[in-house]
Amino acid sequence: MTVREGSLEAPTRHPLDWRSADFYDEAKLDKELERVFEICHGCRRCVNLCTAFPTLFDLVDASPTLEVDGVSKQDFAKVVDQCYLCDMCYMTKCPYVPPHAWNVDFPHLMLRAKAVRFRKAGAKFRDKLLSSTDAMGRLATIPVVVQFVNAANKSGVVRGLMEKTLGVHRQRQLPEYASTRFRESARADASFAVRDGKNTPGKVAVFSTCYVNFNEPGIGHDLLKLLAHNEVPARLLEKEACCGMPKLELGDLEAVARNKETNIPALARLAREGYAILTPVPSCTLMFKQELPLMFPDDADVKAVAEAMFDPFEYLVLRHKDALLKTDFKRPLGKVSYHVPCHLRVQNMGQKTRELLEMIPGTRVTTVERCAGHDGTWGVKAEYFENSMKIGRPVFRQMAEAGPDYVSSDCAIAGRHILQGMGEATVQKQHPLMLVRLAYGL
Repeated sequence: MTVREGSLEAPTRHPLDWRSADFYDEAKLDKELERVFEICHGCRRCVNLCTAFPTLFDLVDASPTLEVDGVSKQDFAKVVDQCYLCDMCYMTKCPYVPPHAWNVDFPHLMLRAKAVRFRKAGAKFRDKLLSSTDAMGRLATIPVVVQFVNAANKSGVVRGLMEKTLGVHRQRQLPEYASTRFRESARADASFAVRDGKNTPGKVAVFSTCYVNFNEPGIGHDLLKLLAHNEVPARLLEKEACCGMPKLELGDLEAVARNKETNIPALARLAREGYAILTPVPSCTLMFKQELPLMFPDDADVKAVAEAMFDPFEYLVLRHKDALLKTDFKRPLGKVSYHVPCHLRVQNMGQKTRELLEMIPGTRVTTVERCAGHDGTWGVKAEYFENSMKIGRPVFRQMAEAGPDYVSSDCAIAGRHILQGMGEATVQKQHPLMLVRLAYGL
């Protein structure tokens, strides 16, 4: 039978069979790794996406056979370590993704390898710590403690010690913790009349995310102000836990399942009550839209949440299509260098943030659609910091070329990483939600 070069159909994801015995069978995992690596070696079109593929190809090229069969199975882990599950190879490069007969899903194969390793050996203390965003946030934002933590994260002596003991790179600029958590200070306005549109529910529930709650509450406040300005009734969840993405990237799928059991019942109830659910962090949105539905394909509540989940700018642009978004912008933004995060790109909804920013008079948007390299906790770690900066170098250059007044990314962590890579003290970093708030004059 002839197998054609590539697939013309849209990529389709198969459910993740993570609770089967075969999923954790190391011999079967190695066989599948070898099969997929052979396909990647024969193609090589993903070589410029990240460091996982160059690592694989270097291993092959240095092997005695110059083929995958010459690479030690132990060295497969070196490829797995370089993958941070951005999904870009699956969504933008690989011609062999399902429904192609070769059925290549590189990110989920790497996830399987991470899960097998986690079940067998656990994880480093550092990796468990960095992925425990709720616990870290609750501790670090305690009054008095928060000042100490923020000061320590800026101390060269402390950061040197952190690198030696924890493996957190001393040069990585870490986000500060907030003295007041978002969920403690937020005032959502639910007093407006519900106006459903053809494309959008007329009321919103906000899943705040760990990062907004503990690190940059201003992002959440900006979102609530934009909703109020557009007379959309909004509310917060009564209770929420981490979406599970940091634990997913670690391969700790049981922890993902535990967080799902905390979040999904309340979210599903709101979805069935007709709420749109907005999360101001793309990775969290992706978790509910894609990863949890693939992990729990038969869970009706997970499906209901996925169908109700929106990126904030996806929602706002659809409100505009419904003729329900105000465009009474009062302030031009000048030149904005806007970065599209990987976990936003793979949601396949188009560039909604750019669309809305370009509605603002006197605003010129330069869009950079490429991985910045930070990728969750990966770019924080000492062994990956240099690679994270290397991956981001083209983004840093392209963002700076426009001579921007603002540098912006829907992923706040990517925005910080980009500003660090640019080395620009004079350029303002603002989240796109803040830019729209400024444009409205709020």
